[in-house]
Amino acid sequence: MSTSKGAIGAAVLAGAVILAPAAPATGAPSGVLSGKREVTIVRVQAFESVVSLDGGWLTEVDDDSGRQHFVPTPLGGGKYLIKSYGKRDGHPANDEPACWEVYHETSQPLTVQGAVCDATNPHQRFTITSQGRREYAISNSWAYLQYSPARGLILEELGDAPLLSTFRLVDAGPARTPAGG
Repeated sequence: MSTSKGAIGAAVLAGAVILAPAAPATGAPSGVLSGKREVTIVRVQAFESVVSLDGGWLTEVDDDSGRQHFVPTPLGGGKYLIKSYGKRDGHPANDEPACWEVYHETSQPLTVQGAVCDATNPHQRFTITSQGRREYAISNSWAYLQYSPARGLILEELGDAPLLSTFRLVDAGPARTPAGG
């Protein structure tokens, strides 16, 4: 979603500023969807947890483990490459991004794993859609990021079911430059 002339609405959540488009308009994405801001991602329906790329898989954690800083990078056509970064501790491995990628194992639900970033890979091209109230749905093709009590974060086709998981993108500051430049 984009805004006109950078109009942005702000709120505070746990000491962090949440930037979200104030009104729909046309043009390039701005704020947390501009590719110029790092965000933490919080499932609105969760209690005291954040989204993390931990051990190579997208999950929710209630500590500081894994990669919890994300940069949704616009690719055009409403698609985003979601880059993940580790802690800002000066270690070059934490400054090199891993991107979200859909993973499918036979007879298992779709999940998200970390992979070398490739903007041309359709399994890495996600849609982030405003649901109002600074909440977003995240999907890849027809499958939406949802929480399953038995399996954690999975991607599933909604069909006739309602969207049960929405996410807040909490601004964590300027996006860093990857270690390689």
